[in-house]
Amino acid sequence: MPRTTASLLRRPPRLSAALLTGALLLGGLATAPAAAGAPAAVAATTAVRVNQVGYVPDGPKRATVVTTAAQALTWQLRNASGTVVASGSTVPRGADAPSGQSVQVADFSSYRTTGTGYVLAVDGSSSTPFDIRADLYDALRSDAMAFFHHQRSGIAIDASLVGSAYARPAGHLGIAPNKGDVSVPCQAAVCDYTQDVRGGWYDAGDHGKYVVNGGISTWLVVNSFERAERAGKEAALGDSTLRIPERGNGVPDVLDEARWELDFLMRMQVPEGKPYAGMAFHKIHDAAWTGMPLRPDQDAQPRELHRPSTAATLNLAAAAAQCARVYRPYDSAYADRCLSAARRAWTAAQANPALHAPSSDSTGGGAYEDARVTDEFYWAAAELYAATGESAYRDAVTSSSWHTSADAFSAYGFGWADTAALGRLVLATVPTGLPASDVTRIRSSVTSAADGYLSRMAAQGYAVPVPADGYFWGSNGEVANDAVVMAVAGELTGDARYRAGALETMDYLLGRNALGLSYVTGHGESSSQNQHHRFWAHQVDASLPHPPAGSLAGGPNSALQDPIAAEKLTGCAPAACYIDHIDSYSTNEVAVNWNAPLAWLAAYAAERTSAGGEPPTATCAVTYTVTNAWNTGFTANVTVKNTGPTAVDGWQLTWTYQDGQRVTSAWNTTVTQNGTAVSTRNADWNRTIAPGATASFGVQGTYSGTNTTPTVFALNGSACV
Repeated sequence: MPRTTASLLRRPPRLSAALLTGALLLGGLATAPAAAGAPAAVAATTAVRVNQVGYVPDGPKRATVVTTAAQALTWQLRNASGTVVASGSTVPRGADAPSGQSVQVADFSSYRTTGTGYVLAVDGSSSTPFDIRADLYDALRSDAMAFFHHQRSGIAIDASLVGSAYARPAGHLGIAPNKGDVSVPCQAAVCDYTQDVRGGWYDAGDHGKYVVNGGISTWLVVNSFERAERAGKEAALGDSTLRIPERGNGVPDVLDEARWELDFLMRMQVPEGKPYAGMAFHKIHDAAWTGMPLRPDQDAQPRELHRPSTAATLNLAAAAAQCARVYRPYDSAYADRCLSAARRAWTAAQANPALHAPSSDSTGGGAYEDARVTDEFYWAAAELYAATGESAYRDAVTSSSWHTSADAFSAYGFGWADTAALGRLVLATVPTGLPASDVTRIRSSVTSAADGYLSRMAAQGYAVPVPADGYFWGSNGEVANDAVVMAVAGELTGDARYRAGALETMDYLLGRNALGLSYVTGHGESSSQNQHHRFWAHQVDASLPHPPAGSLAGGPNSALQDPIAAEKLTGCAPAACYIDHIDSYSTNEVAVNWNAPLAWLAAYAAERTSAGGEPPTATCAVTYTVTNAWNTGFTANVTVKNTGPTAVDGWQLTWTYQDGQRVTSAWNTTVTQNGTAVSTRNADWNRTIAPGATASFGVQGTYSGTNTTPTVFALNGSACV
């Protein structure tokens, strides 16, 4: 069931050496390729590797020191004035296999005083300056999510939102020279009609749009809001928090951004009455590789739809079913549209369970082949069950071999081709009708996976959650995905170790790594700035911009799958196989499925905590009492007690009815019901529940047959007792 080699998890190569040459010729660079002679990966300026942005006051604060010394060394933390404010001894770690370096680790986590311009000095070397402050990740939270607006297709990117350097006309709307995405034909023999597939996000550094990458990316963006909502922190991702055209419309901006891609995903669905109706086309991109540099509105190539695939169809089903749950309080009509698309996709996938994208379909875009889709079936079933509570989807969940498999979280986390873990995360955090014992086992699988990542981090000098051989195409995205799992484990258990692990992955991405380089553009003193992209291409054309702040580079890839990497990085240690060069598409490209977990993680890291460690998990007790019942209806009072040590500020209580009861009205709360799943929210006046205090509300509903009292409740996503 799990993939057995790392190669199957790699992002498909985008260009061969020959195709790269062709792309340069198309872009007019045959006589003077600006990439020539550019430096290799930015060399670290110091042996003391830190998170170059900084550290949150109540989080872990560790640095890695590259040294051949065998004995412990003295470290000193100095403030901006040069005063030593803390000191201690490093811990020798010796040879660190992934980086090929001998290292020691300095831990100054006990120092919590906020400030800017701190420097860590060890054995004559000093780190780059960094901050310690609670709002450390606020800017990255915004920038990482703004990446998706920059990548939008089919809409003008306005200077008032992004600045003049990044403004551009709408791409691929059929305005010359574009052939456009408003009426796209299929490849030969795939279909005999055209489809309007405008909108969505450009997947990566070219102009292609892929459903299997779009599905997981959309799911992560929406899930970031779900997680914040469970933690009572959704305001930070709410309306008017992002620089997007839809701000101020009463809908959380994160959901507005995800909707741009969701609309595209649903446009990729084969219409009724056509062969493979309900399936999703696998991808759309130029007939040949897009030239470089080239803005989307200047692309004159014909566009093509590629054959539908089961994997793409199930990505659509999962993302659209999630939409049906999460968007309902804001736009019920849109939620209904999403659910209809999800149901159609599921039915079509069941009818065509082995329609796989071929590995040979790699002209003009990545193939994204995936011949094993049982994991996508599991993920889609979990989302449809969470959205509807219907027994058919529950049975699809419980009959899946992934439901009890210990390998749902693979050795490499999860990714576009490995999605069983997403189904587990849904079932672990969204109340459904599954038995309590099943939920407990599912949640244990999340914490077991997180424990595995923590063990890897503890064994490595740079505290990276991926295996030593896990530096493949898009390794930075895998690092961020693993951090998502650790953060959810912390949410489920309240164990501060998981929050610490998630935050330390941010340290790796922002400079505490083998190269001493921040992989996130614009964040850190020495950061990537020449990521592979068609129109953020300053290295090729000085009139074009560098990538905007918040763009995550793919990261080290020991396979060296592009000519620049092969030339410049031969013999590199796995964690050092990276070069900040625009032509190194296998180490330095950007992609929506790498920025999505970065945005998720940045939002998580930006949340303030009232005390050290993980934000308190809700501890609660619920009493549900039927106060009146008649032939077809009932009323019930519900009391929720805060049995924890800290106040609950803003609450959401959820449960599932076993007998199909429907809530028709309520008092002292707001109720949303999807299928058998019920969600209730506080009123303005009972938002806060002090330790030991209670909040009460009532519901009225209908039933047929029996009216079994629910026994499993969750407060802000955490189970009550």
